[in-house]
Amino acid sequence: MSIKQFGLIGFPLSHSFSKGYFAEKFKKEKIQNSDYDIFPLEKIADFEILCQQQTNLVGLNVTIPYKEQVIPFLDELNEDAKAIGAVNTIKFFQGKKIGYNTDCYGFEMSLKPLLKSHHQSALILGTGGASKAVEYVLKKLGITYQYVSRNKQAHTITYDELSKDFDLLQTQIIINTTPLGMYPNIDAAPPLPYSKINEHFILYDLVYNPEKTLFLKYGKTQGAQTKNGLEMLYLQAEKSWEIWNS
Repeated sequence: MSIKQFGLIGFPLSHSFSKGYFAEKFKKEKIQNSDYDIFPLEKIADFEILCQQQTNLVGLNVTIPYKEQVIPFLDELNEDAKAIGAVNTIKFFQGKKIGYNTDCYGFEMSLKPLLKSHHQSALILGTGGASKAVEYVLKKLGITYQYVSRNKQAHTITYDELSKDFDLLQTQIIINTTPLGMYPNIDAAPPLPYSKINEHFILYDLVYNPEKTLFLKYGKTQGAQTKNGLEMLYLQAEKSWEIWNS
């Protein structure tokens, strides 16, 4: 019986826990004839070469920086992925490459237990593919949001504007969707006015390596609830597995 090939594309991938997570899953659940590998692609055009070389591909996860760039290479998108405009899961089925987004499921399920009635407004740090899934979930939950980016763009404010003019107390949730603080660059953090944060805040970091980023440490010092992206990773991974095997 041929091996079912699963894996992760992105670049770089030295930070990823996915290979270890699925290796443990296969062992624990006695899943046979399945393999999960990481496929670092220096450019998205290499995706087509990978698909030609790996003839047993059943499913792929997609991470930074290709969640949006991979879309033109796919045949179909499911409703969530289409609405979000970003893909983190690809299913190879009957000669087609179908894009899904399970980040939205992972983020929603991991955020909801933290929410209290005063959590009505959020800042989304970063404008990459992962931020689109976060926006999608906040809309669904009726939480207003504001994008923050290093560079001025439509519908965003800059970190400078946030520090000078923006009333942080109007916001109760701050979500980091950037790779800032991710291993090995663990001394980096989004440039926020952390002194304005208090115990009413949630600071959520999609980064999960290291377990406590500088962003989360600063929040914890101010009394905020903090959460990293590890549970989100596990939830989206299980949802991906469900999609690949349905």
